[in-house]
Order: sequence, then structure tokens, then C-alpha cells
Amino acid sequence: MKKLLYILIALFSILNTNAQTYSVEATPDTNSILIGEQINIILKANYRVDEGEVNIIFPTLYDTINEFVEIVSKSVVDTIIPDKNDPYAFVKQQKITITSFDSGYYAIPPFKFIINADTVETEPILIEVQTMEVDTTKAIFDIKQPISEPFSIVDWLKDNWWWMIAILVLGIGIFFLIKYLKNRKPKEEPEVIIPDIPIHIIALEKLEKVKSDKLWQSGKVKAYHSHISEILREYIENRYQVNALEETTSEIMHGLRLQNISPVLMNKLTQTLTLADLVKFAKEQPLANENEMSINNAIEFVNATKIENIEAAKDAN
Repeated sequence: MKKLLYILIALFSILNTNAQTYSVEATPDTNSILIGEQINIILKANYRVDEGEVNIIFPTLYDTINEFVEIVSKSVVDTIIPDKNDPYAFVKQQKITITSFDSGYYAIPPFKFIINADTVETEPILIEVQTMEVDTTKAIFDIKQPISEPFSIVDWLKDNWWWMIAILVLGIGIFFLIKYLKNRKPKEEPEVIIPDIPIHIIALEKLEKVKSDKLWQSGKVKAYHSHISEILREYIENRYQVNALEETTSEIMHGLRLQNISPVLMNKLTQTLTLADLVKFAKEQPLANENEMSINNAIEFVNATKIENIEAAKDAN
């Protein structure tokens, strides 16, 4: 009894599957074109979802349908419900575009769909590809030359407007540059102030006083070297117009490198100022001969670089 029941159920399922309704169609938007024109063909598969599951495979399409008809493009497969009053009726569709470059009549063979393992075909399509009609009673003429169109300044500006903007911006820039250069004040050379008493005389007198005060002999080594350094810096600032009182030793020597001072004298000046820095900042304790050497180097530097008188100084500057 159970075996008979299973057979009846299987038979009912087969009958129900075969009872499913579906159809396919291929509809061109035209059947006649000129050479090179295109035809759109809509492939459709109509089916119902209330009759069971439906598995639809669309035709496999290549670049050509036959040796005379080419496929230009094909869309993806879309699913639509054509009738809102019948929500169980569905349509799957795909658009393909074909063309031909040979005149004649061509048959588009049926498109084959596979629906639930069944092969379902559309009706074949006949298309006509025509050539342009030629009036053989008329003579053949050469191709006409292009018609020259008048070219105005407005047309030129439309194509080259950005050149005008660039020239305008450049002109404005040149105008302001010229205006700036005209109004710019000439760079004033620093005025050389020459005191009534020659600066080397002042420096030598101060150095002689430091020497006569015997500061380092009385234990005031730091004050001794600080005075020598300050006198030299003041002399160099007035003599060479450099900011020696505010600069470091290395900055002073860098500023004097272009002056007409012998390397030997520059070396002695470096030794004197560097020793003063070491005593002041590193609490260096120089030897007696180093203390004497510093004052002697300072006096030698002033004497070697002095300007003899005010008139000579004015002529030199």
C-alpha cells in the first residue's frame, strides 16, 4: 500500500511539473536596415512562480550570429513583473544589438533557452540589409571641399581666453614690480664714525692701563682677560664696523676673514680672545707667560691694524 502511495505522489509531481506554463520569444525592433545600421532584439522568457520553481538559462551568445550578422552588444538579464495585477507572472529579458555590413536577406536562427532542463526555442527572424540607392543616371562628382567659415575675434577669444588672462596677470605683475623698484630706497651704506681721538690710541691707552694695573699678578686673572677681550672687541667694532661686542669669538674671526689682516696676526687674535673665553666661562687658569702673551698680542694687533690719523681714515673709507 505504501509503495503504491509513493508511486502516486511521484506521478503527481511529474504531471505538475509538466503542467508549468512558460514561453520564450525574440522580438526585433525592425526587420529592415541599411548597411551598418543596428537592430535591437529583445529575448524574453515568460513564466509563473506560483506553479513551482523555474530555472531559466538564457542562450549563450558570441560575437557573431553567422558570417554576415555580428553582435554589437548585449545587456544583462533583467527580471520584471509586466502586470501588477498578476504578481506571479514574471518575465526575464535581455537586449542584444546586431548589425551587418553585407546587403541581403539573413535568417537569425532560433535562440535556445533551457528551462527546467527542457530546451525551448524562439521563432527564427528574417532580416533585410539594404544598400544605399544610387542614381546611375547622374554623373559622379568629386567630394566637395569643406566650406570655410568666417573666423572672428570672438571665436579666437573663445579658444584662447586663458592666454588673455595669463597676459593680464603678467602685465599686472610687471607693473607692480616696476613701481616697487622705482619707489625702493637705495641701500644706505653705514656711516663710518671716526672719533676725534683715533681709535687705536684709545685702545692702546686702555691696554697700557690694564698692563700697569697688574691685575693677573694680584690674582684677578678673570678681570685681566675680560678687560683685554673687551678692549679688543671695541677696537675691532669701530675699526671694521662689525658688531664685535655682541658676537662670539668665532663670529668675529669669520667677519674679519675678508679684511687685509695677515694670517699670523689673525692667529694671535684668535688665541687671545679664546683664552679670555676659557678664563671667563671655563675658569681656566693660564700660566704667567700666557697672561703676558695675551696683552702683548692685543697691543701688536692694534698697532698692526691702526689708521694713523683721521684724514687717512676718511681716505681709506
